[in-house]
Amino acid sequence: MVFRVFIICLYVGAIVAANLLIAAYGPAFSIINAFVLIGFDLVIRDYLHDVWQDHRLQKMSALIATAGVISYVANPASGRIALASFVAFIFASLVDWIVYHYLRDKRWMIRANGSNVAGAGADSILFPTIAFGFPLMIPIMLGQFVAKIFGGLVWSIMIGYARASFSRNRVS
Repeated sequence: MVFRVFIICLYVGAIVAANLLIAAYGPAFSIINAFVLIGFDLVIRDYLHDVWQDHRLQKMSALIATAGVISYVANPASGRIALASFVAFIFASLVDWIVYHYLRDKRWMIRANGSNVAGAGADSILFPTIAFGFPLMIPIMLGQFVAKIFGGLVWSIMIGYARASFSRNRVS
């Protein structure tokens, strides 16, 4: 239970950090965020999908909303960023959840990365469109998409290793 609370805090913290960094440094920084922080969030979302048996969508929505509120309170100038993050994460979570569930018979690495591609696509279109408006920033969108996929891959390897190690230690 303590580990799960720690993971939830990291998830919310990563979203808040990403929102505040974008508000401070602008759209170009979103590619760095996408690799480090959003790739992490995509993988943690899959982990939480596995551990939360009931009300997954409501719990994930509450986490995303909490991160948006914290982002806004920490920096009211990040209001549009927080709103864009909330909308994009909710939609990306739905897309991720559907794909992750569809891949439920596959190994965790395939489920996590397959759903990350779908979630990253949704998030990479919606977030910049809502946060920065028109004209669309196609290079930023593409850069975010690629960074989220590779960031998610790196995080899924690390978290997959930790999950396997944790499982072995519990059995031993």
